[in-house]
Amino acid sequence: MNVNRRSFLLGSAVAARIGYGQTAQTVNTASIGVGNRGSYLLKAVLAQPNAKVVALCDIKPDRLDKAASAAAKDNPATYADWRRVIDRKDVEAVFIATPPHLHSEMAIAALKAGKHIYCEKPIGVTAAQVRDLVKAAKSTSKVFVVGQNMRTEGQLAEAVRKVREGAIGDVIMVKAQRHASADLNHTGSSADWYFDVTKSGGYLIEQSVHNLDACNWVIGAHPSRACGFGGTLLFKNDPPGRTIFDCGLLTFDYPNGVKMSFTQNVFHPRRMPNNNQMIYVYGTKGAVDLLDTVTMYPLARDVQPSLLAEKRQDPPHALIAAFYDCIVKGAPNPADINVGATAALTSILGHEAMVREKVVNWADLGVDL
Repeated sequence: MNVNRRSFLLGSAVAARIGYGQTAQTVNTASIGVGNRGSYLLKAVLAQPNAKVVALCDIKPDRLDKAASAAAKDNPATYADWRRVIDRKDVEAVFIATPPHLHSEMAIAALKAGKHIYCEKPIGVTAAQVRDLVKAAKSTSKVFVVGQNMRTEGQLAEAVRKVREGAIGDVIMVKAQRHASADLNHTGSSADWYFDVTKSGGYLIEQSVHNLDACNWVIGAHPSRACGFGGTLLFKNDPPGRTIFDCGLLTFDYPNGVKMSFTQNVFHPRRMPNNNQMIYVYGTKGAVDLLDTVTMYPLARDVQPSLLAEKRQDPPHALIAAFYDCIVKGAPNPADINVGATAALTSILGHEAMVREKVVNWADLGVDL
C-alpha cells in the first residue's frame, strides 16, 4: 500500500485542526489499561469537553484505584475483566493501552460490539494480529484511531508535505535511528511484560514503530523488503529470561529504489553529541533533517540551507482531540487503520528480518491493505 495523497492530506488537516470545533455531544468513554501510558491517555481524555469517563479497567488494583481517583468527577465504574467493559451498552468509545500483544484481540471485540476505538501502537506484534484487526476495522463504520502521535505534529506534517511536493527533489535515501540512553527499568511496573518479545514485540515494534511510521510518511510508501541483524549485546539475560534485543541494524528497500538505513539501541550515552533520534531524508536536490532543525541542505554549493518548516506549538493532546472530532464532527482521521497497520507491519518486517537473519519480503507477511 502506498501512502497516498489522500492519507497525507488527512494527517495534515487534523494536525492543523482547522474548522472542527467542539459540540455539546457527550461521548461515553472507557479506558482499558491505565498504567504508564494509559494514565497519560486518561488525563488527556478528561481534558476533552466531549468525553465522559464511565468505565475503567486494569488487572492491577493500585493502578485502577489511582485512575478512578483521577476520574472521580465522572464517577466511573471499575473492572478487572476487560470483557465487562466491552459488554456495556452505554460505552461508545474505548481506549486500549494494554501490553501490545493484547491490542488486536481487545480492539476486534470492541469493534464487533459497536465501539469507537483509540488503540495504542503497535496494533499487533505479529502479522496475523494486524491482519485480523485490519479486517475487523474495515468491516465497520466506527472510528478507529491508532496512537501514532507524530501524525499530529504540525512542524513535521508541514515538512513532510514540502518533501512530498519536491522540496529536496526525488527522495532516494533515508537514514534514521531511535536510540535510548538506558534500557527499560528492569524492576518497573512494565517489566513483567516488556522483556517478553511475545508480549511487547521488543523495542523495534513497541517503540520504533513511531519513527518507522514517520519514515513511511515522508517516503510516501511502505518498504517492499528488509534485511538486518539484531542482538542483545549489553544486557545479556538482564533481566533474567529476557527475549528482546537491545539493538538492531536494518536496511529497508522501498519502491522506486529508495533505501533506508535504520538503527536502534538502548545504550546511547546521554552526553554523546547528536540526537538520540534522527531522520535524515536525502533527495536529488539536497537533504533535510526532519526531526531536529527541519533544515533543508541543498546539494548545490551556491545555495544556502533553509528552514523547511517553522517550529510551532501543537494543541495539547492533539491526537486524542482528533479522535473525538472524528466521532462528533466526522473530521478527517490522521492515524487510521491503514496508517497503524502499515507502521506495525514495517516494524514486524524489520523484526522478522533480524530474527531470521535473511531478507524478508513485505508479501511474506500476508496482509492485504
